[in-house]
Amino acid sequence: MKATAEHNNRIANMTFASVYPHYVKKVETKGRTKEELHRVIEWLTGFDETKLQALIEEKVTFQTFFERADLNPNALLITGTICGYRIEEIENPLTQKARYLDKLIDELAKGRKMEKILRTA
Repeated sequence: MKATAEHNNRIANMTFASVYPHYVKKVETKGRTKEELHRVIEWLTGFDETKLQALIEEKVTFQTFFERADLNPNALLITGTICGYRIEEIENPLTQKARYLDKLIDELAKGRKMEKILRTA
């Protein structure tokens, strides 16, 4: 599936704060914790809980969120399909980063072990 410019723009302009509660609900419904969610987000972006909360309160877009992130170099090890897209084939860098996050949260919700989610080379 190929992402359109409209799809990429929609992701770029969506606020992280609008999606974050859905992330929390998804993982907690499946028996995982908000702390585990924050650990996954921090691994990918470098944002600790304080910085994450500040970004939520600021209502930053995904574009700003990932511009400020210090992406984990092992993020390139995140592969597979999410939302019908093969992550390693996504051409738009921002959309790819958003899908990295989606994939990690999906794995957390599905009960994957944290050592597997937080990839190491």
